[in-house]
Parts: sequence; C-alpha cells; structure tokens
Amino acid sequence: MARFRLLLGVLVLALLAACSSVGTSVLLGRDLSFTAPQLQAQLDRKFPRDYRKLGGLLSFSLMHPRLSLPGGGRLHLEFDIGMGGPGGSPRTPSGRFAVESGLRFDPGTRGLHLDQPEIVSVDVPALGGTMNDSARTLLNGWLLDYAREEPVYRLDDSTVGRMASRRIERVDIDTGVITIRLD
Repeated sequence: MARFRLLLGVLVLALLAACSSVGTSVLLGRDLSFTAPQLQAQLDRKFPRDYRKLGGLLSFSLMHPRLSLPGGGRLHLEFDIGMGGPGGSPRTPSGRFAVESGLRFDPGTRGLHLDQPEIVSVDVPALGGTMNDSARTLLNGWLLDYAREEPVYRLDDSTVGRMASRRIERVDIDTGVITIRLD
C-alpha cells in the first residue's frame, strides 16, 4: 500500500510538471495554478505596444516585458520604454521602468488584471535618469488604463470550463506561482 501511494504521488508530480511545461494551468481541488513562464509567454505575444499622446506629439513604446513572482502577494513587472516626438521612432529603448502589483480576476475578460499597480522604479536617461512629473503622469495614466482594460493573463476556454460554476474567492501570488482560489 505504501508503494502504491508513493507511485501515485510520483505520477501526480510528473503530470504537474508536464502541464506546466506545455503552458496549461493546473486544477487541483479548489486551486487553479499558473507559473511565471505561463504568464510571461502571454505577455511576450502582446508586446511591443505603441501609444500616442498629446495628439501625436508624443509617442512611446513599451517593449520586452519581464515578469517575476517574488511572492508576498505582488508580482514584479519590468518594461523597456522608448519615447519619440513627431516623426521619431519610439521602438528604440530609451529607458526602463518597473511595476509591482497584485492581481484580480475579471470575468468580463476572463483574465487576470493588475490590481493596485504601483510604479516602483524608473530609469530614463533622456529625462535625466529620473522621472519628471509629465513622464510620471504619462506612465501612471497608461498603467491605470492597462490594469482596467488588459489582462496580464487570459484563461483559455478549457480552463474556464474546468472551473465550471465555481466562484473565485481570491488570487494569491506566491514565489513562482499564481493561484486562483475557488469556492
């Protein structure tokens, strides 16, 4: 009997490893879990993204998102940023910034969105290395729009089907893994 349990445990761990390597979520009991590489793969497909502000006088691009899950209930997300004026190309990185945020589930987009995001660092040498008020306003405006409209990770039809009619209690961020807690 002990051998059977050991074999069953090894089999479950092998299945979990296989699921995480092919990018599918894992549903065990009440929890639905995702790894940092799964979220990173979706982010990589969404960027670079271009934005125009002030009637086209200012354009910027966000490129090369880098996501990490250090734990403590927050994720860490870094971007390269390119800025340009009329006729300038914002696709060349001119700096970077980092955001920390919680996550929330939005049933309308079937995705995980940033929750209470906060800019934690900015390094844009063209602006003197620090963020001035106009750059802060620009980035904060983008960040709030992004958190409201764009999921960091969108659940696929299969995952939503496996959740069935369960209610989502909360989204936890631990070291290396995001867990959706179901009722």
